[in-house]
Amino acid sequence: MSKIEQLTVDTIRVLSAEAIQKSNSGHPGLPLGVAPMAYTLWANHMKHNPLNSKWQDRDRFVLSAGHGSMLEYSLLHLFGYGLTIEDLKNFRQLGSLTPGHPEYGHTNGVEVTTGPLGQGIANAVGMAIAESHLAAKFNTKEHAIVDHYTYAICGDGCNMEGISGEAASLAGTLGLSKLIVMYDSNSITIEGSTNLAFREDVGMRFDAYGWQVLYVENGNDMESIGKAIETAKLELNKPSFIVVKTIIGFGCAKKQGTASAHGEPLGEDNIIEMKKCMGWSEEPFTVPSEVTKHMENVKAELKAKEAAWNTLYAQYSEKNPALAKEYEAWQSGELPVDLLKVEEMWKFEGKAATRNSSGAIINTLAKYVPNLIGGSADLAPSNKTYMKDMGDFSMEDRNGSNLHFGVREHAMAAIANGIYVHGGLKTFVSTFFVFSDYMKGAMRLSSLMNLPIVYVLTHDSIAVGEDGPTHEPIEHLAALRALPNFNVFRPADSRETAVGWYAAMTSKTTPTALILTRQNLPLYAETSIEALKGAYVLKTYEEKGKNPDIILMASGSEVEFIYEGAKLLNDQGIKARVISMPCLDLYEAQSKEYKEAILPSNVRARLAVEAGSSFGWDRYVGLDGDVIAIDRFGASAPAEALFKEFGFTTENVVSRSLKLLKK
Repeated sequence: MSKIEQLTVDTIRVLSAEAIQKSNSGHPGLPLGVAPMAYTLWANHMKHNPLNSKWQDRDRFVLSAGHGSMLEYSLLHLFGYGLTIEDLKNFRQLGSLTPGHPEYGHTNGVEVTTGPLGQGIANAVGMAIAESHLAAKFNTKEHAIVDHYTYAICGDGCNMEGISGEAASLAGTLGLSKLIVMYDSNSITIEGSTNLAFREDVGMRFDAYGWQVLYVENGNDMESIGKAIETAKLELNKPSFIVVKTIIGFGCAKKQGTASAHGEPLGEDNIIEMKKCMGWSEEPFTVPSEVTKHMENVKAELKAKEAAWNTLYAQYSEKNPALAKEYEAWQSGELPVDLLKVEEMWKFEGKAATRNSSGAIINTLAKYVPNLIGGSADLAPSNKTYMKDMGDFSMEDRNGSNLHFGVREHAMAAIANGIYVHGGLKTFVSTFFVFSDYMKGAMRLSSLMNLPIVYVLTHDSIAVGEDGPTHEPIEHLAALRALPNFNVFRPADSRETAVGWYAAMTSKTTPTALILTRQNLPLYAETSIEALKGAYVLKTYEEKGKNPDIILMASGSEVEFIYEGAKLLNDQGIKARVISMPCLDLYEAQSKEYKEAILPSNVRARLAVEAGSSFGWDRYVGLDGDVIAIDRFGASAPAEALFKEFGFTTENVVSRSLKLLKK
């Protein structure tokens, strides 16, 4: 390595250590140990332009070991992505551009929010899937306008997490050769040596997954690191995993190689000693002038990479105007059609399971939204998520729009996040509702990143039946509704299912979970686009201008019980209002006036019905109301028997309503 490269690497180390010390919080071990491989990658091998962080054909970089965020922030500062020295000084402070873990949409140049370890590896797999799908669609023999790599840096913790194994296994199966993961192998975790709990040969594991595995024995040897990256690029059939042996906290004599270097500031005295060993004489938070000059040259070379692509794209556009127009439409993120005007999306007849209605809608969407890509965790026939005539994405066919994730729910959701942040595609994923537990970490990050991923979650209640309590969601509606910026949409019939899909596909910043039935539901004459407001009057028996005697509210399949119950109450002279509440999140976003019109505050007799936990319904039924729900686990029996056993019947709705009115 040249003297200027060594000085630049030391600059990354010093800035990172100083920022963490000033904050009195953070993880210096990774930035000190990984600085040589990160600099080598960013300066000599990664295709990017700091002047345009959204350049579509840039290489993507994911710091899966997100606790080492100061490494990325130091890089972003030196490479000119807009982070200032003041930003570095404000590391981990309220409102700063340098939060504790990298955040997508918050800090320029950060490609994805990584926090929980292992998520970033799965995100990177999603990005590589997106790149290869777009390349298959738009590249021609003369012009490869989609031609970039996805790089990730991970650590021991990432490779311990199960999500990384799920994602790596799928990546190997798919042969994602433009995915390169660099492993910071320092043999240290928070509790001490990895020998405590992690003795496997990680390289052999990735080899078994179908990856090319390369080794660099000295994490400070930038020449060897560079050669490994170039070797990885030569592999055309497998993703590559580069094991780089590093020393955590390298350069800090009293801390390097120890667990204490991982997650606490080095200490002022140790930083002084580290600087002496480096021959560092600059004032705190100072970039040496030689490094500044060197980085200007590096940035000029990077700028030229985008300029070359712009020339290529201009030629491509001239020769392939229709393809270029479609490429730009996909990249815009806009829907190519007004879904409200797509008649077949809204045409339904008779009873149907909402999973089946959703399946029909998905196939309609596939005709009108060509950049829709998605799939299931080995449950497409049950989830009804397969897009006919759209092909299967595989090692052999990158054009396919149907993704087969295998039984890998957590990785599936994180891969979807990676696909979406890459740009150019709209995506959905699917499994049984009860298995949303396995996806929760990635679903939470969808919300945090404002990604409108669509989660198709079927088999939504005890109506799963004979599979029993392990497969019957109880607390899951409440759990997902508790997520900020996350719409949980549980439709009552086919038409509401279409409304849910419309809300999901037109959302710009909010993920949506569509909670769907296995059993058939009636098609109500009254369901409408009003469902977009989250709750609306489906049917009412009160006289115009007067309040009802009682309000009945429900979501999904249980709307049938209150709909029929209201008829029987009316026969007894009791005027009930039937409220379908498919999405409490959307309802809460409505005006006070609308909410008062739907649930007038002076009507205290209220009954909510939902085949799940009662948690959360108290805010709608009030102190005088009642809830028919399930606050225990289900059982194994036919669905009809279970609904009767747990009180989900029209008769029980009437009985509980009459009790409320006698209070």
